[in-house]
Amino acid sequence: MWKTVLLLIITLLAAPILAYIMDEPPSEEQKRIIHFLGIVCLSNIILCFVVSTLTQNYSQVDKLWSIMPIVYSWITAWQGGWESRLLLMASLVTIWGVRLTYNFYRRGGYHLKIWEGEEDYRWSVLRQRKEFNSPIRWMMFNLFFISIYQILLILLFTIPIVKCVNGNPLNIIDWVLALVFIFFVVVETIADQQQWQFQKNKKRNPEKYNGFLDTGLWGIVRHPNYAAEQAIWIVFYFFSIAATGIWVNWSIIGCILLVLLFKGSSDFSESLSSNKYPEYEKYKETTPRFIPIKF
Repeated sequence: MWKTVLLLIITLLAAPILAYIMDEPPSEEQKRIIHFLGIVCLSNIILCFVVSTLTQNYSQVDKLWSIMPIVYSWITAWQGGWESRLLLMASLVTIWGVRLTYNFYRRGGYHLKIWEGEEDYRWSVLRQRKEFNSPIRWMMFNLFFISIYQILLILLFTIPIVKCVNGNPLNIIDWVLALVFIFFVVVETIADQQQWQFQKNKKRNPEKYNGFLDTGLWGIVRHPNYAAEQAIWIVFYFFSIAATGIWVNWSIIGCILLVLLFKGSSDFSESLSSNKYPEYEKYKETTPRFIPIKF
């Protein structure tokens, strides 16, 4: 886990340097919007850390994962003068966010007492490991990785919309990207629905169903929902290319960090599944992780 965290931090530091070398820095208007969004982001960091520390529920970031990109996108559209591309991008993020928020809601992620709700089972497992059994170590992990890093990441994978401010006129490439974006939202919706239905059936009849889902989209890749989520934000970055003509620009860091995060997250989840279900190792051998190609 520490190796994954270290890799993410190194990338967080190195990617902006590389992008700035290959790209021009943000304009004054873009800097103003980033400053505005940064204040909102900082408020979320403080809120998540304080609430998670007081309640011992460390899934506070999960509650914001599908909501804050909508907020950031519409703030940018507003601050950017309601340009056509910004409106299109904000609308797409809203479609993605509403769908994902509903999926999190039906899994018990939200509660009338907003600080409560289902906690990601992986945090409980992680807290029991020797490197995190110290309260101070866990508090530092909660501060720097769960609260700061993940909340900052939400802003970073949404930041390509800021790069689009004052960009080229909306064109056919944007509409093609919009269709691809919607396609991956549909894929993620189907994957989540298949997992939802499987878990419901498993609770009703645990003897009939295997310990994990390996049919439908889950028979093509092991994490179709993760794959679609990464693809969605890579496509979102491509809007900044359509707006500027620059293939590698400073807004690329978000989708890079997201891919690395999902790599580490899936590694951890699969280690737990392998320990719980002996058949999972065979599933890993026969089914690719994210891309439906066996390397």
